[in-house]
Amino acid sequence: MFPEFEVVPAVDMQDGQVVQLVGGERGTEKTYGDPVEAAQRWVEAGARTLHLVDLDGAFEGERENADAIDAVLSAVGDDVAVQLGGGIRTAEDAVSLLDRGVDRVILGTAAVENPDIVAEISEEHPESVLVSLDAKEGEVVVSGWTEGTGLDPAEAAARYEELGAGGILFTDVDVEGQLEGVRTDPVRRLVEAVDIPVVASGGVATVEDVLALEDAGAAAVVVGSALYEGRFTLESAMAAVESGESAQ
Repeated sequence: MFPEFEVVPAVDMQDGQVVQLVGGERGTEKTYGDPVEAAQRWVEAGARTLHLVDLDGAFEGERENADAIDAVLSAVGDDVAVQLGGGIRTAEDAVSLLDRGVDRVILGTAAVENPDIVAEISEEHPESVLVSLDAKEGEVVVSGWTEGTGLDPAEAAARYEELGAGGILFTDVDVEGQLEGVRTDPVRRLVEAVDIPVVASGGVATVEDVLALEDAGAAAVVVGSALYEGRFTLESAMAAVESGESAQ
């Protein structure tokens, strides 16, 4: 999983459309059109992985954008790896998605409520689970970022690593979607806590933010609003990473 640092475009879906939320709050969304068109755009730009999220599923607990997700999977085929989250609540649902062609499933609420689900899925599909640890004010939150858990992200990450998680997806909800820059300290702390890959998300506004997260030890960075708003291109971010420019 992520042998080299990657810039991963996000395709977050709500009501069958691509959207981006500010701070993870419903009602703040901005819409960016058809998910298949967005996915194909990022693949053509050179993406090696796509990050798909069923936002309705994350909030409601059931996958609501299955048709749109299936359409994306059919459109991109084997051209890229696909990681999918939002509304995946059972091991059976996760395994069916993996069998369908999803490369990695992202578990947030399900992993917090039933940590053993990580081990159950990983036993059948090793390194296929990204545990989503979304943090607001230093606390892991679930159910579409609406409920606190009392969990410390670094401590939780170490626990999921022991259960077989292939990686950790860390979203800094406090800066998510605001296009005001990233915070590297929480990412560094998480990277130091585990040996599995940490994928960072939240706040990316510039190519420098991408490089800063790479410098912090992240294995990949998920980018949404900055790409859709044209703050920079996927090609320019990938070129900066490949050139080995310093984040300093």
